[in-house]
Amino acid sequence: MIDVGEKPDSCRTATAQALVVINPNLIDIIKDGNSPKGDIFEAAKISATLGVKRTSELIPYCHPIPIDSIRIDFKVEQNFIKITVNVKSIWKTGVEMESLTGATIAALTIYDMLKPIDKSLSIESVKILEKHGGIGDFYEIYDRKLKAVVIVVSDSRKKEQDQSGKIIINVLSKNGFDIVEYKIVPDEINIIEYELKHFSDETNVDLIITTGGTGVSPRDITPDATRNILEKETTGIVEHLRNYGQHRTPLSMLSRGVAGIRGKTLIINLPGSRTAVAQSLSALFPGILHIFKMIAGHGHNK
Repeated sequence: MIDVGEKPDSCRTATAQALVVINPNLIDIIKDGNSPKGDIFEAAKISATLGVKRTSELIPYCHPIPIDSIRIDFKVEQNFIKITVNVKSIWKTGVEMESLTGATIAALTIYDMLKPIDKSLSIESVKILEKHGGIGDFYEIYDRKLKAVVIVVSDSRKKEQDQSGKIIINVLSKNGFDIVEYKIVPDEINIIEYELKHFSDETNVDLIITTGGTGVSPRDITPDATRNILEKETTGIVEHLRNYGQHRTPLSMLSRGVAGIRGKTLIINLPGSRTAVAQSLSALFPGILHIFKMIAGHGHNK
């Protein structure tokens, strides 16, 4: 199975539809619940619910997921029954397969219950009508290239030794950023403050990500330097990063990283370890992209 452990949870929904073609002469029997095997809709509703819940048992590479809601509707038309199954889950993967399985099992149940009295019975189609909540829903389209700076805070590390900064550059590039500068600075509060102010006030970049110096040792002063120059803190960002990390390692609670805005520049502190950096970036993107439109004054409009 594909590893989805680094993906953040989000609210996922999907709606599937199945069509069962029937003999028009049977509509009254169907509506009255008088088929030879009883009420087809009650049975189909129960079977669809079981199908949704057991999708991962039936389809081997589907992940078992928590199901928050299942809505099943039936509509009888002139010569077909329309089955609609909506599924919701707050999880890492989509719920298309769960909704498709539910709709398919409901259609098969109806077929089984009507086949003694309808020899022309057929299942015409099963398809997804809509889905929401995947990562693609949160990507933003900009009419310009966003600019970013990566600052590695370390007394000893050199570029050829650095891995965390290069991970950040790779992820930023994949998300459409132009990397204006990548540099390593020592754990000196005045130097860190100067670099943050320089790239915010003079270079006017959209994003500065620092890595390193977010812990509790005597030389870990990146958050202190950052807080000194911020005009507005965005505490929700680092709360999200620590919450995301806490599900993967208890050491996440030791990070003091901060995030905020100076001018029109977003500044985010990430830890120094490459694992923590990779996990933090998985948590940040693509949702963080929306903030740049908000900073520009466009609010929540896409």
